[in-house]
Amino acid sequence: MIITSDIAKQYLAKYSNKNTRLSRDVRDGKLIKIRNGLYETEANTPGYLLAGSIYGPSYISFEYALAYYGLIPERVTTITCATFNKKKKRKYETPFGTFTYRDVPSLAYPEEIILKEENNYSYQIATPEKALCDKLYTLKSLKNYSNLEKMLFEDLRIDIEEFKNLNTEKIEKLSNLYHSRNIVLLAKYKRRNKDE
Repeated sequence: MIITSDIAKQYLAKYSNKNTRLSRDVRDGKLIKIRNGLYETEANTPGYLLAGSIYGPSYISFEYALAYYGLIPERVTTITCATFNKKKKRKYETPFGTFTYRDVPSLAYPEEIILKEENNYSYQIATPEKALCDKLYTLKSLKNYSNLEKMLFEDLRIDIEEFKNLNTEKIEKLSNLYHSRNIVLLAKYKRRNKDE
């Protein structure tokens, strides 16, 4: 269970020096410090369940989500998350893994996010279409379909069969929200190849 230092101190109300007791609980492994003011009670909690609590608002996207959906073959160990209006990237090294956070456009941010629940935790993750759009948004501008194909299928190693399963209408809807040539190109390419 995720708890803040304020909640932890409420549990420790009977102790005169709550900060000392909190430090002792961390030292003894009763609490695992995630970052300042944030703790987890279970050492074996999967990191992705904590991503939204570490820094937010945020949702899991980019490479971690692409791997989760089987769009890329690599096992991704860094939990990559999207934020908005934060202006700079963030990185947290924790006992539960490495977490990175970077902005996507505020118009695009709330679209195509799934709320999932697992073991009394809830977390948000991009749909496969959104995760791909978020990733393409972070890359240098592509000139044409040939550049896009190389980026998708060689550089990112997107699985062609999984790519075919992506929802063209969702990508087209998203393409209007990023103001990104890459995502407009993706939407046109997907529409062009929809029936192949």
